[in-house]
Amino acid sequence: MILAENVKAALQIISRNKVRSFLTMLGIIIGVMSVIFILSVGSGAQSLILNQIKGMGSNLIGVLPGKADDDGPPAQAMGILITSLKSKDIQKIVKSYPHITAGTGYVKGTDTVTWGFNKTDTTFVGVSASYPSVEDVNIDKGRFFDDQENRSSAKVVVLGSQAASELFNSTDPVGQKIKIKKTNFTIIGVVEERGTSGFQNQDNQIFVPLTTAQKVLLGINYISFARLKIDDASNVDKSMEFVRYSLRDLHDIDNPKDDDFSVRSMAQGLEIVTTITNALRFFLASVASIALVVGGIGIMNIMLAAVAERTREIGLRKAVGARKVHIMSQFLIETVTITLFGGLIGIITGVLISVLVAQIVQAMGYNWDLVISFFSIALGCIVSVGVGLIFGLIPARRASKLDPIEALRYE
Repeated sequence: MILAENVKAALQIISRNKVRSFLTMLGIIIGVMSVIFILSVGSGAQSLILNQIKGMGSNLIGVLPGKADDDGPPAQAMGILITSLKSKDIQKIVKSYPHITAGTGYVKGTDTVTWGFNKTDTTFVGVSASYPSVEDVNIDKGRFFDDQENRSSAKVVVLGSQAASELFNSTDPVGQKIKIKKTNFTIIGVVEERGTSGFQNQDNQIFVPLTTAQKVLLGINYISFARLKIDDASNVDKSMEFVRYSLRDLHDIDNPKDDDFSVRSMAQGLEIVTTITNALRFFLASVASIALVVGGIGIMNIMLAAVAERTREIGLRKAVGARKVHIMSQFLIETVTITLFGGLIGIITGVLISVLVAQIVQAMGYNWDLVISFFSIALGCIVSVGVGLIFGLIPARRASKLDPIEALRYE
């Protein structure tokens, strides 16, 4: 009965001072909304990346230059340039192990590609002739370059579907010449539409022979990374061990601790990406929760002001028999009611914004999952009540300790 009366009184006080009550709740609303929104968007972004990695298949092995711990990112991911991995290493490995059906090295660069007066900014990717087999790429028009063109550093290019559309509109690009880094290349094919992968627009890329990219466009003799396709997912682990053994032999490495490369399967890549994105998601949520602390301090200040305003009321209640616990519970319930209302508004707002963002991203063609967990909603409610209890304690204690005679005299 006492609890119900205190809640009713708290609602009356909130309704009497609507503007002040809303401003009091604002910090809690923003904090809870930010936490829900960041957890939802973080989960959506995580699902986008993981779905795209899974879409590449479970029978791929990635080889990157530089030593890395089993659970950590490769050195190259930290921005360190390592030139130890060569295309010839990958070619020898592919030829010497029957479970590896195809493999290619990769190098990348960016440039403004031109055809006549038309131009487009794009990423050029140097790959070997087995690239379509490794990544299950289909050719829409023309063909992909062959091993002979790769060995001879031929100036031929295969366009992504978007790059072809932006440069040529309705004109058939096969047989036309474009300029990449002021060098003429002959278009021999166009890749079918592929969409996005890892926030990279695959359709705006163009593909040139690996040796051409190295010698003509970039002036390097190493590859940035490599992918190997395995005949069956059950042979991935054995193949990884073979790749490690072969690279140590090719690079004259006796001790595995001295490896200058790292070999990862898609499953390991998924685990690493999940770990990194989870850490980033909760870090951002913890930063957003700072708004809850700020909101809590604001509520404490407002409730301290409310104690001063209602000093005579407190004195009157004490004079007619109210004890310290009654006064304290009254102010704590008021504070918790305010923060709980703020938390509920923050939850609703955060969910609505998360839904809106998911719809916008999905409309842009990304495989984005709308994830609003019960945990984040429950966390919003619990945190709201906790903030009310913690920051309402000081005003409540101050109110409960007022002397009734002095309180009645207060002007």
